[in-house]
Amino acid sequence: MSKPVLLFPGQGSQTVGMGADIATRSKAAAAIFEQADEILGFSLSSLCFQGPESDLNDTINAQPALLTTSIALLSAIEFEIGHKLEANAAAGHSMGEYSALVAAGSLDFPDALKLVRERGRLMKLADERATGGMAAIIALDTESIKQICVDASEQTGSFVHIANDNCPGQVVISGDETALVAVMAEAKTAGARKVVRLPITIAAHSPLMAVVEQEFALAVEQTDIITPRYPIIANITAEPVMTSFEIRNELVGQLQSSVQWTRSMQYLIAEENDFFIEIGPGGVLASFMKRIDRRFRRTPSIAEWADVESMAAKLA
Repeated sequence: MSKPVLLFPGQGSQTVGMGADIATRSKAAAAIFEQADEILGFSLSSLCFQGPESDLNDTINAQPALLTTSIALLSAIEFEIGHKLEANAAAGHSMGEYSALVAAGSLDFPDALKLVRERGRLMKLADERATGGMAAIIALDTESIKQICVDASEQTGSFVHIANDNCPGQVVISGDETALVAVMAEAKTAGARKVVRLPITIAAHSPLMAVVEQEFALAVEQTDIITPRYPIIANITAEPVMTSFEIRNELVGQLQSSVQWTRSMQYLIAEENDFFIEIGPGGVLASFMKRIDRRFRRTPSIAEWADVESMAAKLA
């Protein structure tokens, strides 16, 4: 069996109850949640397992919660197989990039946890300084959406662009409220099957995050980052990053830059990778894979204990 590519989901995949099953069934997973509770000084585990949903969805909580759940799942798998899970590469969607870095040994879990907590805090602060939003556009070609964003930005004098190119037929836009609303209306007129305003006020992966970039850059600079054991496919460029310098630039630049997920997966497929595993709640990245390339329509998603058992048996 070839080595896998590990995929880690980002914000939006969180759900109340995530991690409860594996924390009960795996001592290794439980230890990760206990460590997170101690580092953060509150019961993140209770928030993951029991909610309330409104608190879990708050970006300052959602980001460390997703990181912790993904690493708990990874730890459970590694305990079952008896060694570190080696991979050809890893990629994480937006905040999931931090999970990928932990998996590859570039970031220690405690450092990553503190960093994503700070990232969440600053992104929430950015919303207070420059209010914006995000929306998903379904079944409209990417080039048309790009042009609609350019036109809306020119007409309104404010900014909007593609924040996440997730897969063919699913794009997320982000930007200033006025321009965002204009693009949503025009996308419907242009024939989009669905336009959905996301239930957040943060304009992630857009220049509206510039107001907190310097503060976040300082936090990244103060964090120990080493060369990963295998390549991390960067959200910004859809190409591998390996050095600590490249990784720092990626983490800071990612605040304003678009997530090139479709291109990232196409790069990995072109490199002849044929085994992908999503590790984290939601199964969203597995669903993207089948739209990017139908050969990967059955990409496994590891979210519960049964998934861990099945994957550990396969890897063994």
